[in-house]
Amino acid sequence: MSRILWVDDEIDLLQPYIIYLKGKGYEVTTASNGEDALDVFSNQHSDGSMPVDIVFLDENMPGMTGLETLQEIKRIRPEVPVVMITKSEEEHIMEQAIGEKITDYLIKPVNPSQILLCLKKHIHQQEIVTEQVQQNYRQEWSDISYMIDTATTIEEWQAIERTLSKWEINLQDSEFSNQMASMRSLIADQRTQANAAFAKWMMRNYVSIVENRKTQEENIIMSPDVMKHSVFPLLDKGEKVLLCVIDNFRYDQWKTIQPLISEFYSIRTEEQYTSILPTATQYARNAIFSGLMPLQIQEMFPQYWVEEGDEESKNQYEKELVQTLLDRYRRRETFTYWKVNESDFCERVIQQLKGVQTPLNIVVFNFIDMLSHSRTESKMMRELANDEAAYRSLTLSWFRHSPTCELLRRAAELGYTLVLTTDHGTTRVKNAVQIIADKNTNTNIRYKVGKALNCNAKTVMAIDQPKRVGLPCPNVSSSYMFCTSNDFFAYPNQFNYYAQYYRNTFQHGGVSLEEMIIPLVTMVPKKD
Repeated sequence: MSRILWVDDEIDLLQPYIIYLKGKGYEVTTASNGEDALDVFSNQHSDGSMPVDIVFLDENMPGMTGLETLQEIKRIRPEVPVVMITKSEEEHIMEQAIGEKITDYLIKPVNPSQILLCLKKHIHQQEIVTEQVQQNYRQEWSDISYMIDTATTIEEWQAIERTLSKWEINLQDSEFSNQMASMRSLIADQRTQANAAFAKWMMRNYVSIVENRKTQEENIIMSPDVMKHSVFPLLDKGEKVLLCVIDNFRYDQWKTIQPLISEFYSIRTEEQYTSILPTATQYARNAIFSGLMPLQIQEMFPQYWVEEGDEESKNQYEKELVQTLLDRYRRRETFTYWKVNESDFCERVIQQLKGVQTPLNIVVFNFIDMLSHSRTESKMMRELANDEAAYRSLTLSWFRHSPTCELLRRAAELGYTLVLTTDHGTTRVKNAVQIIADKNTNTNIRYKVGKALNCNAKTVMAIDQPKRVGLPCPNVSSSYMFCTSNDFFAYPNQFNYYAQYYRNTFQHGGVSLEEMIIPLVTMVPKKD
């Protein structure tokens, strides 16, 4: 039962409303002036009565006015919703009431249906929203399962990722998510089902996807196609372009920050593309900037390719690779390139962006990648991002409060068309699988490249002929192995320790919808 406090100096005239509300199951307490209303709040704990859930407050009362009463109520119980009821529609009264954080207001004369709607809106919203969301998801559950069971094209897998992300956000990020535990369990099961099916599909099709991409038989955008597909056409139209690459950026994270960016940018096209394997910066981001598969980079520009075993940074030649791409296509555009690891440097980029005249401007943000790594290494960060919903929340908080948001706002003011994307996503790993490899094998726990790799897990995706999929071979007998779904590799030596250490951390490099199906969005500045 919910308790209403109704404050009005003509409360006797409101008896029909009070009888009506009691008939609907509400407890109604009345007061004819502000002082009596405050007494209700002061005594509600001592007299054992139910706490007040909502206040209907008359604006025009003798003695303590409605606005004065509102101020005191908010001082005592700032969280309680207060609905102002007034005869006056004067602008200054409404501005004052809104300034004092009224929840809503009604103009006299009110009718019972208005009151009931107000109650549903402000004290029953949680139950109504929860029930509706659960009902909608139950209705769509079987459709999602059917989509997963029958998907045969990359476009269908993209639709599955969009649908799963939508429901994960609706069910987990809702302010009423505590009431949706059973639904969250269902969507988690569907995510697991989808990733298992996607991995099997990729095992069967990845080689042909890469090979057919060369002959243009498949209309699949992969990492080397991003610049040609999304950036060059804009430059051809004479638009100033800001290419923003956020490392480790999942589709659900994009949907989380989209409302903030939409304050100053409008979406022109929202697409998804498929990251190449491994879904790691050395391979995927270098492929974006060069327009080449990793093997082609190694063969054509060996000075810009860093082997797995080398200690130097694997992505230190991104600017040079962009230039090779422009040169190959005989493009004359000049460009700027910034890699942002710290907030202070982002501030400098904002200042520089005002003065540059180059048509193409590239900014790489490494914050989410750093968040992923720090979460693995820091117990505190593990607690802050203990699941996907918390991970999205941290992403949103970073974007809202970082200079990144201000940079994009300034870019919109300066008339830049924004291309927002990433090199790959990330997935939360849970299950360790044992692998045997020699000491020269790379350290990434979602994929391995080396000689004599030995793993008996049926869920592992192996590529024994790397050149067929555009991957370098460090040795003649090198092969690649990729974890799928939420697995990760661990060596027999100290297996249990590493299984525990990495469990529930966010990793990349392998095969999952979150890592491979990623956002590619073109946005234009909103006009004033």
